[in-house]
Amino acid sequence: MNLIDTHSHIYLPEFEEDRVLMLERAEKEGVIKILMPAIDSKTHEKMLSGEMEHQPSCFSMMGVHPCSIRENYKDELKMAGEFFEKRNFKAVGETGLDFYWDKTFTLQQYAAFHQQIEWALQYEIPVVIHSRNSTDECIKVVSEHQKGKLTGVFHCFSGNETQAAQVIDLGFYLGIGGVVTFKNGGLDKVMEHISLEHVVLETDAPYLAPVPFRGKRNEPSYLKYIAAKLAEIKGVDLEEIGTITTANAEKLFNL
Repeated sequence: MNLIDTHSHIYLPEFEEDRVLMLERAEKEGVIKILMPAIDSKTHEKMLSGEMEHQPSCFSMMGVHPCSIRENYKDELKMAGEFFEKRNFKAVGETGLDFYWDKTFTLQQYAAFHQQIEWALQYEIPVVIHSRNSTDECIKVVSEHQKGKLTGVFHCFSGNETQAAQVIDLGFYLGIGGVVTFKNGGLDKVMEHISLEHVVLETDAPYLAPVPFRGKRNEPSYLKYIAAKLAEIKGVDLEEIGTITTANAEKLFNL
């Protein structure tokens, strides 16, 4: 079974001691490709170096994470924008809105989100959306830009069935990760009603490890636990989960 981890921060320090072994474990578990979302200028070079070192399985996105939007957000956007002028990326991201930690820079988050969606349209690549405590707000922003050409994924989707339907109606995919395995997360109930045609898999490593590793460092090899939970929810075999979600990821990210 082949799987694609569509969202994994494997370039972060949490993997410094065992990155090569971690990637070998992923390959052994059938994870054939890993997409790496950008955070900000502090980690761009590390991400790009990791992509070079681990070709052809690792691919970079470019953007500015909403939690990195501060007073200097225009500088961060300028630096990210300059990378797009130098080379191609598989997606813009991760971008979006995060109203969980801090709302001090809400207006700046919106401005940065709008700008990065415009990049996705300009370069004709998907946008990868972070929507923590802001799913409705992110849906609204996307709807303002959706004129039939915008594509992307709501990463780490954990919303309700109504929100899932709205995301799908916008032509976007749902990025499903470890939350679907959480006992009281509620996402399992939502996924009972969602077609696999609208789903891609992700780990968000090193965060949000699935059961039975909840609370520990996540890694791409754990993608199989997310796939297995989806197979259980949908009443299909594991191979079908792999086939459909991998095809979705290849289509979305032009892999």
